[in-house]
Amino acid sequence: MAAGMTPGSARVPAAEAAVRWQRPGQIRLSGLPPLALYIHLPWCLRKCPYCDFNSHEWGAAAGQQGPLPQHDYVRALLADLEASLPLVWGRPVVSVFIGGGTPSLFDPELIGRLLSDVRARLPLAPDAEITLEANPGTFERERFAAFRDAGVTRLSIGVQSFDDRFLRALGRVHDAAQARAAVAEAARHFDTFNLDLMYALPGQTLADLARDLDAALVFEPPHLSVYHLTIEPNTWFAKHPPAVPDDDTAYAMLDHITARTAAAGLARYEVSAYARRGHRCRHNLNYWQFGDYLGIGAGAHGKLSFAERIVRQVRWRDPARYIAQALAGEPVAQETEVSARDLPFEFMLNALRLRDGFALQTFSERTGLPMMAVSATIERARDRGWLDVGDDGWVTPTARGYDWLSDLQALFLPD
Repeated sequence: MAAGMTPGSARVPAAEAAVRWQRPGQIRLSGLPPLALYIHLPWCLRKCPYCDFNSHEWGAAAGQQGPLPQHDYVRALLADLEASLPLVWGRPVVSVFIGGGTPSLFDPELIGRLLSDVRARLPLAPDAEITLEANPGTFERERFAAFRDAGVTRLSIGVQSFDDRFLRALGRVHDAAQARAAVAEAARHFDTFNLDLMYALPGQTLADLARDLDAALVFEPPHLSVYHLTIEPNTWFAKHPPAVPDDDTAYAMLDHITARTAAAGLARYEVSAYARRGHRCRHNLNYWQFGDYLGIGAGAHGKLSFAERIVRQVRWRDPARYIAQALAGEPVAQETEVSARDLPFEFMLNALRLRDGFALQTFSERTGLPMMAVSATIERARDRGWLDVGDDGWVTPTARGYDWLSDLQALFLPD
């Protein structure tokens, strides 16, 4: 989290906060960036051993009794949204992403009511992309069609693998047959959808990965997200590390993914994202282009711009506490102003993930800083062969820069 914590700011009503954030600050924005809405639904049937997201098991195994508190949670989401409106008055919303957790645990009818209530409070763009994350373990044939009828325009399906061996190793609640059935049903009902796959899994070989990728491409997905398994702190895998492929094997897997997806008509437009023409994820593009997003729900993060400052927010993480705090009008646990010295790194951490790069003018528009704030560092990156800069001011990571992306991004850390 960036520097600039404002003590006690979580307890200031949004209307007062909006006035405070409009005061003179360190930067000057010529206009506000696009605004997206992220809605976090935090419950899963089982916590995966690699997952470091704010997700919580619901069911007998987790000591939870009774049905999922869907209605109370949606009431809290709407209270959260109501409290946040003064911070985003009049700003159109370009996309909505309902993530988790496992949002497909929620009833489609309730998701429909939630989206209707969001539309009543925020001006959603007529063509707003509305994504819902779904897992095959919660799949029922009628359910995906019901989500479409509820207003969802795009599904993101957490398949991770089509091989039962690796699904068991990852602690997933679905099997390969359920994964295939869920993807086939998504293809029936949605013009655009995403499949999540993982690679460099415990015991996985290059041949295993190739079969998994082929199994995904049979469905001709419009969008594919392929993530390297990483061992994150405070997860089961961090405490009990599995044996995973070495770096050379993982690089060979990535090379195969890039070549095979390209042959199938999917272009790699971001580090982990591949899409057919017209099917790039607009919500995620807004993140990577340093747009704004209002995050509501337990543990949700947000980034909001004002004329002379950029603010990050975090909601209360525990679902029960979040519900109580949101209904009391205090959903925000932490609110932080991003300092001007941190903005170059925060911008580049996102924008350099894009294969097509970005315009230097966009850097100034989204950070409120002059181009000279990064010009010297960009020259250093060019000297190392990590960046190309066109005469028109377009900045693009080179193939070498993409290979060394973390080091490239780190160049922009404040001294």
